[in-house]
Amino acid sequence: MSRVQAVERAFAVLAALADGPIGVTEVADRVHLPKSTVARLLRSLQHEGAVEQAPGETRYRVGERIALLAARVTPGASLVSLARPTLVELAADVREAAGLGVPDGFRVHYIDQADTSNAVQARDWTGTRVPMHAVPSGQALLAYLPPAELDRFLEQTLERFTPNTITEPALLRDRLDRIRSDGVAWVHEEFDVGINSAAAVVLGEGGRPVAAIHVHGPSYRFPAAGDEARIGRVLRAAADRISTSLSPGA
Repeated sequence: MSRVQAVERAFAVLAALADGPIGVTEVADRVHLPKSTVARLLRSLQHEGAVEQAPGETRYRVGERIALLAARVTPGASLVSLARPTLVELAADVREAAGLGVPDGFRVHYIDQADTSNAVQARDWTGTRVPMHAVPSGQALLAYLPPAELDRFLEQTLERFTPNTITEPALLRDRLDRIRSDGVAWVHEEFDVGINSAAAVVLGEGGRPVAAIHVHGPSYRFPAAGDEARIGRVLRAAADRISTSLSPGA
């Protein structure tokens, strides 16, 4: 393989991983290359820190080195670089995966996740976009939108994903009021059966919601009995640290 061809193929592999973790076979299918070739490319990219394997899995995802390089040219990636240490600390404290999401219209775009060593854990949602009303990150963002923007969001039909999904505007408004009061959004199997999650908003200049951080895990163990209040405090403190670091004088 020539050097130019190797570079082209490496970039094709990175592009295939852009929407979240996938295995060698799926990467090979997407880039139309032999599985053995893709495996060699992934090993080389992993050695350089350009890709990494999710803990305890065989799937690959874009690595931290790519995020750090991109941080120099795109604001979203800068946020990833800025928030990454906090996500790692949060995941270690709560002992569940912690993630970062940003608004993309009226959807949440998950842009990073810090995992734990748990043998059973929620999937990595990095790269995916989901409707705001069904996940805590989205609800945390909605809670701090200007009233006119929130009204526009609630004019649309809200999709139901599980029996627990809130699809009635009045009920969602009540939920958002509680989020503003408590500073944390909790969702129990509202987007995916078997997954519970919580989130807190990250505020930018002028109190504008710019991101949200979340923790999520299997509903049979998360949250542990009596641990909701502590998790809420930890989440709010982590979101506040990121918000402070975004301030011009930070």
